[in-house]
Amino acid sequence: MGVKGFVEGGIASVIAGSSTHPLDLIKVRMQLQGESAFNPGSVHAPPPKVGPISVGVKLVQQEGVTALFSGVSATILRQLLYSTTRMGLYDVLKHKWSDPNSASNTMPLTYKITAGLIAGGIGAAVGNPADVAMVRMQADGRLPPSQRRNYKSVVDAITRMTKDEGVTILWRGSSLTVNRAMIVTASQLASYDQFKEMILEKGVMRDGLGTHVTASFAAGFVAAVMSNPVDVIKTRVMNMKVEHGAPPPYSGALDCVLKTVRAEGPMALYKGFVPTISRQGPFTVVLFVTLEQVRNLLKDF
Repeated sequence: MGVKGFVEGGIASVIAGSSTHPLDLIKVRMQLQGESAFNPGSVHAPPPKVGPISVGVKLVQQEGVTALFSGVSATILRQLLYSTTRMGLYDVLKHKWSDPNSASNTMPLTYKITAGLIAGGIGAAVGNPADVAMVRMQADGRLPPSQRRNYKSVVDAITRMTKDEGVTILWRGSSLTVNRAMIVTASQLASYDQFKEMILEKGVMRDGLGTHVTASFAAGFVAAVMSNPVDVIKTRVMNMKVEHGAPPPYSGALDCVLKTVRAEGPMALYKGFVPTISRQGPFTVVLFVTLEQVRNLLKDF
């Protein structure tokens, strides 16, 4: 409990985020499909749908294998700020709100969800600058060469964004980031604890690797379904390029939703769902399996 929960969550999050970064990058590229790279936010006929494998192959062909790890430094910083905070706070609240009189020292599902909402919201506010940098670095390769930002690293990205666009740019889309993080954390962490408890209580499996993998994959699916629409809008708002003297492509999250649905249909909000679940599944499995192992290693500290 306390600092230990933050350390455990941070280590697990960095490992999970780094190992699944290419899938996250493909997801971002797919979420931006249908949005003109030259005039984001314009209403136009949607292009043919392209799957995650095609997106990945095209990305490697055009930008090289190393492009799969574009923005990985921002991912690491984001995990250190956002995920360390949310995992640590959730652990603190879980210990505070668990029923000491119950045999398993668990807490009701509603408490788990509430803890996830609080922890996710605070974590997102802390990590938003890295999130903006990560989205921009991942999406840069799809822009025409003359419009690319060509950030060298997450530090360069944050420094240049602050200098060119002001400090407030680091919290662009923060309302969306906070909403998404609250949904993801509540569904992901609460679901994992709930599925794990159900498996153990019903005696389906013992507390071990099989239980951790099963519960974490189920939690990843729940989180992907709940968060994908918010994630699509967040990606587009954060990535939009505002020209001097011209109105922004989107005036806000609601405007982005309306323009996206009007131009591409309501299912556009689930663009990138296949890579989202392909990434959320492995990410959540790696996250919680690593977390359980780290907990075992640090249990005597």
